[in-house]
Amino acid sequence: MTPQRLVFRSRIVLLAASGMPSKHIARQLDTSQDTVRLWRRRFATGGPDALVHDAPGRGRKRQITAAREQQIVEATLQTTPGRATHWSLRSMAAAQRLSPATIHRIWAAHGLQPHRMRTFKLSTDPAFVAKLIDVVGLYVNPPEKALVFCVDEKSQIQALQRSQPGLPMKPGRAGTFTHDYKRHGTTTLFAALNVLEGTVIGSCLPRHRHQEFRKFLNLLDTATPPNVDVHAVVDNYATHKHPAIERWLQHHPRFHLHFVPTSASWLNLVEVWFSHLTKEQIRRGDFLGVPDLIDAITAYIHHYNQQAGPFIWTAPAERILEKVMKCRAVSESLH
Repeated sequence: MTPQRLVFRSRIVLLAASGMPSKHIARQLDTSQDTVRLWRRRFATGGPDALVHDAPGRGRKRQITAAREQQIVEATLQTTPGRATHWSLRSMAAAQRLSPATIHRIWAAHGLQPHRMRTFKLSTDPAFVAKLIDVVGLYVNPPEKALVFCVDEKSQIQALQRSQPGLPMKPGRAGTFTHDYKRHGTTTLFAALNVLEGTVIGSCLPRHRHQEFRKFLNLLDTATPPNVDVHAVVDNYATHKHPAIERWLQHHPRFHLHFVPTSASWLNLVEVWFSHLTKEQIRRGDFLGVPDLIDAITAYIHHYNQQAGPFIWTAPAERILEKVMKCRAVSESLH
């Protein structure tokens, strides 16, 4: 979009080029003759570039020196207020004896946002590299005549019934639901995401033990063709490494478990699907009991599978390792 001041100056020059006198140009553009003469003169001496740039020294003089601005930036980065963990616009303005608007301009110019905080967790798994390469390899180069599933549990899903009916959304107003609720119990969803197709095999069970995980493996066994291997990406939860599960795997040699590194659940693609389930079905749900919750989850899986598409992994293991090593180096330098 062209700035209006440049459009205005260009119209002056174009009208002057057509032979129109300055008095008529000023009347047509609702400005003064001095302004018209100024930009005609500037264009005659500087050409088109003269219309783009203002003359030096124009506008309000700078009130905050560069040194003062740097002092505020350093105070934001290196200090905290006595009564809080981070600075706000008003607390910094009071400490520096400036207006909140001035602090906002300085923070915006330097990309400072003290109110924001991002979470992270570096894996300390000694086999991090090997596990990362193994799992990413399954995503980008799966074995032939085999199915790859991302398996995990979403435990303790609460069946919450809101204390009062909410109001529907309407133009200019968001939908509502009460902050308080009645708990009717919980369920645990065992889910397996088919990496190739994006479909989900799910089962809700009352508890989260190795017995329930074995039941889900039996379900996965019956739901997949018997002549293909099954590679399942799982986390390091003790249930997945229970002796009973190891015995089950020995009796089902076509099943292979691939463990993600500790503190690296982001490597399991089914976590992405869990986030969709939470946002689209569970978070705003109003359930009369656990059976109602289970029915809602089952219906969501059914409808989701009708239009499912694969979750395509695009990040190579080398790029992930590079980022992890960079983050680790920064963390160690600060501690």
